[in-house]
Amino acid sequence: MSKKALIVWGGWDGHEPEQIAGLFKEILEKENFAVEVSNTLDAYADGEKLKTFDLIVPHWTMGKIENQYVGNVSEAVVSGVGLAGCHGGMCDSFRNDVDWQFMTGGNWVAHPGNDGVEYEVNIKHSSSPLLEGMSDFKVISEQYYLHVDPAIEVLATTRFPVVDGPHSTNRAVDMPVVWTKRWGEGRVFYNSLGHHADIIARHEVTEMMRRGFLWAAEGKSVAEKSSGKISFYSGMGDSQ
Repeated sequence: MSKKALIVWGGWDGHEPEQIAGLFKEILEKENFAVEVSNTLDAYADGEKLKTFDLIVPHWTMGKIENQYVGNVSEAVVSGVGLAGCHGGMCDSFRNDVDWQFMTGGNWVAHPGNDGVEYEVNIKHSSSPLLEGMSDFKVISEQYYLHVDPAIEVLATTRFPVVDGPHSTNRAVDMPVVWTKRWGEGRVFYNSLGHHADIIARHEVTEMMRRGFLWAAEGKSVAEKSSGKISFYSGMGDSQ
């Protein structure tokens, strides 16, 4: 039986959400996923339906989302549904929603130099074999500076600063580019690359996303085999 994935795209057009959603659909269908694609956040309205998927792929930059929709996605991921995405489509989705940021593991705050910066992506040797066999590579795109959850497992980094800015007077830092984390029984995968569709289409980035999708989606079957139960964190809402 094939796995099921939901791709939800929209928000700021500058990130080419429709084109990137199409590339993600192609990657998943080559791996025998049954893929549903939606261009409305109402796709998150039915919490029970979300739990029927193996993987949710958000690609929605900026905008606002209803608290209940975030709660529905969170409950699905807590139950074992995977969550995987890239760039601003997952970690610059809803700047006012800290619950979304907590679940995804980080949030964009800057891209010094804007688009067109040449920088290196360094594969990190960690306990995860997810990017095993991949080599460092250079890319010309936006270089994301993010505020990140210390619980993430970092799989790739990039060195700041590359261009001048107020951050340059700090020491050099290795900023996470690719990471994983857990949310309840669910697996979360993020890749900060993907400003435009041509970046996703690069073979290195396509391969990162393919591996991340498969890893995140596998979490549901692992959770179903597990006897342990993790309760949904009930802190969702607009209280601080």
